[in-house]
Amino acid sequence: MAQFTLDDLARIIRERSSSSAEKSYTKSLLEAGMGRAAKKFGEEAVEAVIAAIQTDRAGLVSESADVLYHLLVVLQAADIPLADVLAELERRTSKSGLEEKNSRSK
Repeated sequence: MAQFTLDDLARIIRERSSSSAEKSYTKSLLEAGMGRAAKKFGEEAVEAVIAAIQTDRAGLVSESADVLYHLLVVLQAADIPLADVLAELERRTSKSGLEEKNSRSK
């Protein structure tokens, strides 16, 4: 069995964006607009932070899955392909983290 990837999840989100909101949570988030999608993303990010602070491994795994899903929904709502984000990460990792960060502050 092939390993599940973020590309797989992004594809599922794209496919579900064509569904009906009555059958798809993803579609209902997208129909509610960017504000709702971004709010859910933020809520899940906070829950992940809380799980991390509490050293709740299972909680952090679960909340991290929610964060990734909701981030990809926000990207779908903004019509930004995951490939664009991955290309930016690739660009940033071509040098050390400190070099990359310093180059952004100038």
